[in-house]
Amino acid sequence: CCAGLRNLLQGLSFSAKYYSMHNRPQTMCPCSKIKPKKCHILDCSKSTCTHRSAPPGSILPCRFFSCKEGTKVPSKRKQNTSIVTSDLLHKNLLKSEQENWNDVSPPYQAMAKRIKEKLEELHNTYTLSSGSPRMRFGENVYFEENGCIFLAKADDDEGNADILFNIENLGFSDAFIQRIRISPDQRHMAISLKSENSEEATCIIMKLGNLPVVEKVIPSVFSFEWPANDVLYYTTQKNLKCQNVFMTTFTYQKHTKLVYTEQDARFFVDLYCTKDRRFLTINSNSKTTSEVWLVDCRHPFESPALVQARTTGVIYHIEHRKEQLYILTTYGEPAEYKAILTDNYIHRLMKAPVASSGQENWQLVYALEKQTKLVDFEMFSDDCIIFVKTAGHLYLSVISFVSHSVQSIKLPTWACEFELESHPQHTTSTCYFQLSSPVHPPKRFAYSFKENNLIEQAVQEVPIITNCHTTRLLAKSKDETLVPITVFHNKNSKELHRRPLLVHVYGAYGIDLNMSFKEEKLMLIEEGWILAYCHVRGGGEQGLDWHRDGCQHNKLKGLHDLRACIMLLHQLGFSQPKHTALAAASAGGVLAGALCNTDPKLIRAMVLQAPFVDVLNTMMKTHLPLTIEEQEEWGNPLEDEKCMKYIKSYCPYQNIKPQCYPSVFITAYENDERIPLTGILQYVQKLRKAALDHASRTSKKGNWIPNIILDVQASGSHCDSSWEHSLNE
Repeated sequence: CCAGLRNLLQGLSFSAKYYSMHNRPQTMCPCSKIKPKKCHILDCSKSTCTHRSAPPGSILPCRFFSCKEGTKVPSKRKQNTSIVTSDLLHKNLLKSEQENWNDVSPPYQAMAKRIKEKLEELHNTYTLSSGSPRMRFGENVYFEENGCIFLAKADDDEGNADILFNIENLGFSDAFIQRIRISPDQRHMAISLKSENSEEATCIIMKLGNLPVVEKVIPSVFSFEWPANDVLYYTTQKNLKCQNVFMTTFTYQKHTKLVYTEQDARFFVDLYCTKDRRFLTINSNSKTTSEVWLVDCRHPFESPALVQARTTGVIYHIEHRKEQLYILTTYGEPAEYKAILTDNYIHRLMKAPVASSGQENWQLVYALEKQTKLVDFEMFSDDCIIFVKTAGHLYLSVISFVSHSVQSIKLPTWACEFELESHPQHTTSTCYFQLSSPVHPPKRFAYSFKENNLIEQAVQEVPIITNCHTTRLLAKSKDETLVPITVFHNKNSKELHRRPLLVHVYGAYGIDLNMSFKEEKLMLIEEGWILAYCHVRGGGEQGLDWHRDGCQHNKLKGLHDLRACIMLLHQLGFSQPKHTALAAASAGGVLAGALCNTDPKLIRAMVLQAPFVDVLNTMMKTHLPLTIEEQEEWGNPLEDEKCMKYIKSYCPYQNIKPQCYPSVFITAYENDERIPLTGILQYVQKLRKAALDHASRTSKKGNWIPNIILDVQASGSHCDSSWEHSLNE
């Protein structure tokens, strides 16, 4: 019954080549009653301003550059010659590294087999048992497992769930479900599907009923929301930019029109519906500034209304309750704005009437203290829940709009990551969320507004992790700043100074170091490893100041922080340099690669995943689609000579020199749209040459030559990866 649609969609590669129209609806396979299987892929939760999780196996956080390269030159003949030469160099470098990989990888196959079996065992024990998030609409519950979307009754056995959607029946064999949105009347469902080999998603709109049918397919979609029953708003993505908002209707007179266009290349647009579904918000955000437009869900065809015009340095996000806009923002009164950024508060919850929403009418409701990180924010009918992180600890703060009180609850000390579950009904009396750490699988908790207490919802099938010890340290950096470190190790481990240590770092974009549960981290703990997470400046672990103090002309502070963290770990008896490895992904490669140049004796090995290692050359190429907006993080070396010299002082590629380097293992992706593969190939070649030059110049007996290995994955992309692909990698 799906043959027509399958033939139409099969073989498409999630690119701009998608067709833009879908003719007659094709019927889905009839709903069947089956027992759903457990699955590792899930993300049915609502999207907030900037802090949603990506599917398991993801590289988090992400670098923001495209890999599309080319050099503008006046002569067409010279341009063609330049492109041919560049392509030939790229192919030769890639072939050389593939041959090297084939030579060096066989000795590791037995180890890889053992590790794979252990990871599968841990995955089956911890991840599959935890199940998928549920979305409840009245008496109906929607959930996604094994590439299928199910519908069950709230009080019924989920084994009797109906299948509404199945990826395989549509021919999307290499895709996973990224996002689900149900229309208010539950007659339509929008789903985004994403391939591992591309960052662009395809949105499929299903008409629900006794026989669900595909009504429309929209290519290259980023975010989408239902403001009304038959009206869908969505944003389109092109060259990693998202700047257009469209509205499409599913009434008898179907039509699609452009609603909003962002003109500033530094800004990225996404959509969000307020919790009470009164407004759809069009959010236009750069790294430092934001602007929000409102669409009244009661009148979805009217033009969007501006909340507050963008003000440089002011970020804000909107919720709604009883004709009041609740505004989460970095804004303060003009006279105290500087103080807010340096001494007092850096995140505020404010409110203003819908009819007069300008900054002059914003009134303070609640303020976060300095060095406090906002993790998430959820609005309910009479309460607001804010999750914050202070000194590495997670707290839940409940703001009551009825009693005008604030209650703060410290969450379990082992918890490092938080994920809020979807609560489509803002009148619910309970808030559900999950807590985890790199070595603790997600545990479900519930906060009851009526009982005013926190309840752990135990799952009997999931074993409890009891043999892991969590320690939080503070390292004193070069300028006396105290830098947090989170350390995990087996309680039964003795002589920790002899144990291998894996250090993690990121430090960019104001984003926290990823500390979600990973089976491989738990495996390392069980095998006696020590895991350390260095929360250096440039990241967001201690709020906005923490980020500002580690970006642009402050980037070296992150390097000083990392050095201080590793030195403190060794001083306290956590391993020693010859047993220490450093791991980083994406933009974390900047600090890891810089330390490898400045302090190679601190570590024995470095493991990088899709690393950003050539900051200077990348920031000099303005034709890359996202270079302009990246200037807020790294600076503009084209117009500022001091900036160029500063970037050159720490850029990993620019500072390679003949010396004794640690061994290096790098994973890269042929289809990575954010990190140019050519830059990684050149980095590896230059690093290997420097290491060999040093070895040839020294004649010490037993001179050690590091392994420098690059594994280029033919499939996979920068941000998203399925469990199977992550396991093989």
